[in-house]
Amino acid sequence: MKLTFIGAAHEVTGSCTMLDVNGNQILVDCGMEQGADLFENIEIPIAPAEIDAVVLTHAHIDHSGKLPFLVANGYKGPIYSTEATYRLCDIMLKDSAHIQEFEAQWRNRKAQRAGEEEYHPLYTTEDVMNTLPLFKTTGYGEEMEIFDGVSISFTDAGHLLGSSDILFKLKEDGVEKSILFSGDIGNVEKPLIKSPQDPPHADYVVCESTYGDRVHPEQPDYKAQLTKIIQTTLDRGGNLVIPAFAVGRTQELLYFIRMIKEENLIKNHANFPVVVDSPLAVEATNIYSTEMYDYYDEEAIELLKSGVNPVTFPDLKVSVSSDESKAINADLTPKVIISASGMCEAGRIRHHLKHNLWRPECTILFVGYQSPGTVGGKLLDGEKEVKLFGETIHVQAEIMRIDSFSSHADEPHLLEWVKKTDPGVRVFINHGDDDVTDHFAAEVSKATGKPAVAPYSGEEWNLATDELIRKAEIKPVVKKQAQGGSSGGADHRDTKNASPEYKNLRTSADELMKLVGRSGEISNKELRKMQADIEELIKKYQ
Repeated sequence: MKLTFIGAAHEVTGSCTMLDVNGNQILVDCGMEQGADLFENIEIPIAPAEIDAVVLTHAHIDHSGKLPFLVANGYKGPIYSTEATYRLCDIMLKDSAHIQEFEAQWRNRKAQRAGEEEYHPLYTTEDVMNTLPLFKTTGYGEEMEIFDGVSISFTDAGHLLGSSDILFKLKEDGVEKSILFSGDIGNVEKPLIKSPQDPPHADYVVCESTYGDRVHPEQPDYKAQLTKIIQTTLDRGGNLVIPAFAVGRTQELLYFIRMIKEENLIKNHANFPVVVDSPLAVEATNIYSTEMYDYYDEEAIELLKSGVNPVTFPDLKVSVSSDESKAINADLTPKVIISASGMCEAGRIRHHLKHNLWRPECTILFVGYQSPGTVGGKLLDGEKEVKLFGETIHVQAEIMRIDSFSSHADEPHLLEWVKKTDPGVRVFINHGDDDVTDHFAAEVSKATGKPAVAPYSGEEWNLATDELIRKAEIKPVVKKQAQGGSSGGADHRDTKNASPEYKNLRTSADELMKLVGRSGEISNKELRKMQADIEELIKKYQ
């Protein structure tokens, strides 16, 4: 009865943990790492073909994103999740594969010219299509035996449609234990979905700590704030451009805008158009529009029963094709434009910024966290010029932000959740920044009186005896110097102890690679210009 920590250990993304019970090897989540990487994770200690099952907390890529990689390398077992998680994975994993395939095409054009080896994506769309039939879905509160001595049940975590914490009941050699995995715990009183449900008792608890060191501001009146911003922008004759994550955040915005329209809160612009410009967001909105009563809060259920779709309304337009996207800014009618990606680093939102940032009558509204060094982060920091597609854009639009649109629980709510689990033995803290995991572990110990630890990748515990089997070897990520003695933009400093300026530089470098991988709307001419700009920067600092 062994627990091994693999991913999201002293880091926020790449969730992956392994249970070994009665010889059955079970993964809880298999996520992709995103953004800056502080520590080297161990590889999954067995071959994908030897894994017996995967149990998935929710559809976000940092929890599900490597499932097709497992399948491409031999995994053939079941993937257990809720129905909503399966439906969202259907679209999100396909989108992830598309991004990787595009990045491979871009890299291989360059590699061919340089005589370098071919680059292969982590997985392809075909791998995703082979993954989806492996899903086996179950509802909240339904206990399911997946192996002799191993049963699972899902509880609504309130983070995303279909998100769950998962209770495992284990029996091996006459010893019975239970362990609860939190997944990501949601914020309270979010639209559409329920607040996190009370968790069950467990002997062990594995709890996330994304916001384990902060308190969200008091819940604002989103409807009133949006109304004011929309009214002001339309009165000026401008567009309101909202960068938003395609799954979850976009649907919350549509929910509030539907209410604003139904209550006629916008004066003199009663039929103002709203455009969702993101194929992924459009598909996700279609999923949110279905009658999936198990996953909605009471208000959303009542709307659906009365024939009202909570995330659609007259004058809502969707844009899927590139031509439809380009036509949005050709139409001079003042409008609301919701587009991915949320941090403005890739995708169609960059075109909308290019067309609207320089216009003083327009507003750019941020409704989520913006990483330092990203375009979104720079705009919120007050930068007056940004580069888009090799062109310098002077910022004259109004830049605004609505706080607390967070889908994660903050420290007080996380502590309350842990206390409700009444753990019998100890609490493991993961899925948080390096210093946050240690801080939150200490707070949990104080609040519960139970030992709480924040394992690193590679740490193993015997759940039958509550003993540490193997201590992790802590390996901070170190970039090697480029050949020839040049620093090549990297050094041997541990990011944890580096200056804020260096951390911001590393973050910008990571975001640049993501931009390269997702530049599907950029022409070959613009790609060549981007390459020239990067090479010029390298020459300057070599």
